[in-house]
Formats: sequence, structure tokens, C-alpha cells
Amino acid sequence: MRRNLPFIIAFLIGLVVIAAMAMFTVDQRNFAIVRQLGEIREVISQPGLYFKWPLIQDVRYFDKRILTYDAPEPASFFTSEKKTVQVDAFVKWRVIDPKQYYISVQGDESVAQTRLSQTVNAGLRDEFSKRTVHEVVSGEREKIMEAVRTKADADARAIGIEIIDVRLKRVDLPDKVSESVYSRMESERKRVANELRSKGGAEAEKIRADADRQREIIIAEAYRDAQRVKGEGDAKATAIYGSAFGQNAEFYAFYRSLEAYKQSFRSKNDVMVVDPSSDFFRYLKGAGKGGK
Repeated sequence: MRRNLPFIIAFLIGLVVIAAMAMFTVDQRNFAIVRQLGEIREVISQPGLYFKWPLIQDVRYFDKRILTYDAPEPASFFTSEKKTVQVDAFVKWRVIDPKQYYISVQGDESVAQTRLSQTVNAGLRDEFSKRTVHEVVSGEREKIMEAVRTKADADARAIGIEIIDVRLKRVDLPDKVSESVYSRMESERKRVANELRSKGGAEAEKIRADADRQREIIIAEAYRDAQRVKGEGDAKATAIYGSAFGQNAEFYAFYRSLEAYKQSFRSKNDVMVVDPSSDFFRYLKGAGKGGK
């Protein structure tokens, strides 16, 4: 019995090794394909513990998560104006059919990305050739990305993958073209600015002319109203004077003479050449008589 003990231990160890080789696990983030002598025997998409025949079967794993292909260098495309643009894009994709994916690209992610690059670039080339520089830079980027995604997804499903999204990170013009475009944009902006300035100047002159016209109208109306008020005041004053004169003509004449004397002899340096027998001194002559 003791002589056979090493053989028994070796046999048990062999069984453990074979059992370990027969078991494998599938993570929830992966697909698994069981191959037997190079042929696909089973596709596993659910996580868990599984078994295979040791030595004659092997397992390949493929990531079922969303992957990203980001082009290392921008690609050049021509617009409908025959102008070159530099486009930097990336693609979101994932495996949906592990068996077809393995058959088409041997499950090699780099090969799948090369296929995606060719498909996406072909779609971008087709879409850019239909549009102008302005449309591809700012006008219709969403339409371009959706059209390219649809075309690329139809081609990608043939190799067992799905295109989730295609995005344009940057669309630039070559340096020489950018300089000419910027110069043209600068000239256009200057033209618009000059046009706005001339319109603003014309509007300012119009506003000033209208303000001057309104000022003249206001001054004229104010002068008219002042003259009317003055005329009405003079008329009332004349009426009051007339009424007072009518009540006591002698007193009114005396009062007016005193006002005249007051105004005439206001300054000691005033000189008057008047006939002494003039009516101007009538009340001065009578002042002595009244005093007696």
C-alpha cells in the first residue's frame, strides 16, 4: 500500500489539474467562445462557471463593453468647393455577435478598428464632398455624424459589431487655407463694421436734425405763448389804467406825473432841457400854492 501511495497522490494531482483545466469562468464584461480543434463549438454571453474538454478545447474572450476607436492622425477630405479640411474623429463601438466577430476578424481588435477606420473615412469622404466648408465646420455637423454612423453601422454589423456613435472632434482647414479664410473673414467683418458705422452716422444726423427741428418748434411755440400772455397782461393793465382813470382823472394824472418825476430825477447827474411852462412841471408849480 505504501509502495502505491506516490502513484495515488500523483493520480489525484493529475485529476485536480485536469479538473482545473476543464473549468473556466466568464466575466460579466466579456463574451466567451469555446473552440474545439479550431472550430467554434459554443458562444457564451452570460457570466458564470463553465466546463470544457481539457486539451482539445480552448476558450477565447472578447470584451462586450463599449470600446473607442480614436484616429491617431487627422484625415484629409475635400469639400464640394474642392477645398481640403483636416478632420479628427472618434468612433464608439461594441461587439454584438461574437461568433461573426471571430470569423470576420479572428477576434483581433486592431483588425476590427482598421476596418472601422476604412468604413468611417469612406462615409466622411462621401458626406464632405456634398457640402461646403461652412456647412462642414458649423452648419451641418450633426447631420454628417448621423449619416456616417448609419452607413458605418450597416457595414460593421457584417463583422459582428455595432457602431454606437461617430463624433467629429475637430474640423480644421490647412494652414495656408486658414490664413486666406481668416483674411477674407476679416475683410468681411470690416465691411460690415463700416456699413454699420455709416448707417449709425446717418441715423445720428437724422436724430440731430429732428432734435433741432423740435427745439425750433418748441422755442417758436414758447415765444408765441409768451407774446400772447404778454398781450393779455398789457390788455389787463390798460383796462385797469383805464378804469382807474375813469374813476378819478385828476388823481390818475397826478400819480402818473409823480412816477415821471421819480424816473426823471433818479440820478443827480441827470440833465433835462425842458420849457418851464411845459405841462411836465404842472404839479410842481402847484405844489407851492398848495403849501400856502
